[in-house]
Amino acid sequence: MRIVLIRLSALGDIVHTWPLACALREAQPRLHLSWVVEEHFRPLVDGHPAVDSVVVTRTRLWRRRPWSIHTRAEIAALKSRFHELHPDVAIDPQGVLKSAFVTRWTGAPRRIGLALPWRRERLPGLAYTETVRGAAGGSHVVDTNVEMVRAVDLPPPSRRPPDGSWLLDRVGHQFPTNGWPEPYAVVLPGTGGGHKVVAVQTLAEVSREIAARLDLDIVVAWGPGEESRAAAVVEAGGKRIRLAPPTDLEELAAVLGGSSLVVGGDTGPVHLAASFGVPTVAVFLASDWRRNGPLGPRTAVVSGAGESQERPSGSARTAPLRPVTSQEIISAALDLFD
Repeated sequence: MRIVLIRLSALGDIVHTWPLACALREAQPRLHLSWVVEEHFRPLVDGHPAVDSVVVTRTRLWRRRPWSIHTRAEIAALKSRFHELHPDVAIDPQGVLKSAFVTRWTGAPRRIGLALPWRRERLPGLAYTETVRGAAGGSHVVDTNVEMVRAVDLPPPSRRPPDGSWLLDRVGHQFPTNGWPEPYAVVLPGTGGGHKVVAVQTLAEVSREIAARLDLDIVVAWGPGEESRAAAVVEAGGKRIRLAPPTDLEELAAVLGGSSLVVGGDTGPVHLAASFGVPTVAVFLASDWRRNGPLGPRTAVVSGAGESQERPSGSARTAPLRPVTSQEIISAALDLFD
């Protein structure tokens, strides 16, 4: 059997799809599994032990320039690659319009997506030949993803947290820490949306207390568009806090994997750190941690968000209920070391 798995983005969503890839491999050890992913996120699937080949897309660029000759050439090349793969099944756990287009382009005779209301958008259903129900109630998104092994007519396995050890083995200590004192903690000031952002002053207070009470130096890591917030945390945080240099995904993985603690909001790198087994504290301000929280042996969640109703949903977003204090975050971090 030849299966194409379409999970194009983003960082945390890809991490939460690793268990589905593993479940498919265990269900059908002789299958050929290809993963379709945005070019920027290729390091998160290239080399995964369950994945045989990687197909990259650039859908953001294609949407900006839909009629350009380069876009048409790249889409034609993508379709040719799918023709070479000749998949029997395409599985789309992402459930949005861009992933549905790619699912259709695979040419697979069976194109499987999530049923409503587990998928986020209605229109992608036009690309599927069949749909699969996700996990019951307000279950974690990993449980819903793994339900898609029903596409190969097998029951889903019990939940296992995403395991990023394969990626950590690959990146090792390839990122030079430029003389950072060890051990160190990583603070992540950025998120995928403004409604999820933890206040600069709160993160600065958390950084000072962690440095003092756990004897850890603090590295503030940041991604595109986050440098100014990261610098503000460093400026307000004290002497033992430093700003990380720019990192690509593999370098970020090395920084997270080498840390003794990671603290951040509802953001992809938090899920990546949890998959490495690093002690991880996640702060949820406007999304339901029960659906999208980090999974791993040493994780803690501090939530000021409301909880969604006990019903399936394609989104974890909820209303914020209260602010989260720095002391709550510090206490959660200390508890991980008891």
